[in-house]
Amino acid sequence: MEEIFIALTVFAVIILIILFFYYVPFFLWISARVSGVKISLLQLFLMRIRKVPAHVITRAMIEAHKAGLSEISRDDLEAHYLAGGNVEMVVHALVSAAKANIDLGFKMATAIDLAGRDVFQAVQMSVNPKVIDTPPVTAVAKDGIQLIAKARVTVRANIRQLVGGAGEDTVLARVGEGIVSSIGSSESHKQVLENPDSISKLVLRKGLDSGTAFEILSIDIADIDIGKNIGATLQMDQAQADKNIAQAKAEERRAMAIALEQEMKAKAQEAKAKVIEAEAEVPIAMAAAFRNGNLGIMDYYRMKNIEADTSMRESISTPTKK
Repeated sequence: MEEIFIALTVFAVIILIILFFYYVPFFLWISARVSGVKISLLQLFLMRIRKVPAHVITRAMIEAHKAGLSEISRDDLEAHYLAGGNVEMVVHALVSAAKANIDLGFKMATAIDLAGRDVFQAVQMSVNPKVIDTPPVTAVAKDGIQLIAKARVTVRANIRQLVGGAGEDTVLARVGEGIVSSIGSSESHKQVLENPDSISKLVLRKGLDSGTAFEILSIDIADIDIGKNIGATLQMDQAQADKNIAQAKAEERRAMAIALEQEMKAKAQEAKAKVIEAEAEVPIAMAAAFRNGNLGIMDYYRMKNIEADTSMRESISTPTKK
């Protein structure tokens, strides 16, 4: 029984030691004290209770202390971690900014990190500017020749505008718009090919980095290719459209003429029918005149002679067809 009790006692002690070193990171406390960071075992224990990784906070405090960043406190680091931030990345960025003489405070760094941007990369971009290649930008000069330009934009991160500032896509869109405007205002495509830096100067003067997270240092035209003759194509399309319109109007006039002709023919047929109808009533009227004594036989023969004379005159005046 005594041996079992001793074994249980040893087992209990081992469990207690494991729990102690889990909840009270003693060796981490020693590492912090050796590095000159003031932090107590109780604070490390409370970090475990709050489910804050003590090694992350302690290493960040050691790094900040060695870099001379005394304004960073343990509570600030814990608050940033609990807010969902990247403590190690923020401290790396602050140390890099301090070495590069960049004015970056802890609040600004944590705000940039919580905004979803890589604050450490932003500091690096402030020291080492980034080159962004624009996609091919197509524009047409005033002489109708299409030009396809590619540019390289050198940008530097603007620390003050990282929170709420527009990203790379906005910068590329604005640069593309500036290139289109510059080429479109040129009198000839030859001017652009002879002096491509005029595009860069014009675009830079527009302040395209306003409201963005970057500062544009330079815009260099990397390549310009000649595309289609848009002016000639538009003129051909316009001529074809004018031709189609003229043909449609001519067809409309032809259709109206045919309709008018058909209408005139219909009226002539109607008039002829009325004449025939009137001629058919002449014998009836003559018969009635004979019966009523209004027309004598001599009058009838006189009328016949007049008709014969008229018919003879018409036959003489009408030329004979060969």
